[in-house]
Amino acid sequence: MATMTSAEVLIDAYERIREVVHHTVDGLGAQALTFRIDPAANSIAWLIWHLTRVQDDHLAEVAGVEQVWTAHGWYDRFGLSLDPGDTGYGHGPAEVAAVTASAELLTGYYDAVHEQTLRFLQGLTDADLPRIVDRRWDPPVTLGVRLVSVISDDLQHAGQAAYLRGVFDRRNG
Repeated sequence: MATMTSAEVLIDAYERIREVVHHTVDGLGAQALTFRIDPAANSIAWLIWHLTRVQDDHLAEVAGVEQVWTAHGWYDRFGLSLDPGDTGYGHGPAEVAAVTASAELLTGYYDAVHEQTLRFLQGLTDADLPRIVDRRWDPPVTLGVRLVSVISDDLQHAGQAAYLRGVFDRRNG
């Protein structure tokens, strides 16, 4: 049995997020992507955009690089009436409704963020994981904790989006 490094375990986890994102979004049209169970609920488009924005924001910060959102023109391609630094945290129903995008745009942005994430993770060693990346918390957040936190958050949102797709498909299929 081959031994996995911490970086390989993290890469595997982020690959699983990618699989759920693609499985959930591929083939959906605008009606499905903007479907909401009720007016205060999140849509598939918003959930995928938000989880991607969080991953982009948090990984760019710890890697010391610019976010894919702004560095590679995704902010302009989406054309949302949001601040470039907005990740969706604290959005209410009106902001959720304003996040619309095609399946191709959502997965394209996700894949670009995923590639930047993988480049960062491939260079990690176990000695990098205890590095403090955020002193605003008690205890301060380490790189390892931040990477796992993003995985947890992203998988929860990807699962919510997959659930919404199932509800939409049952109602409309």
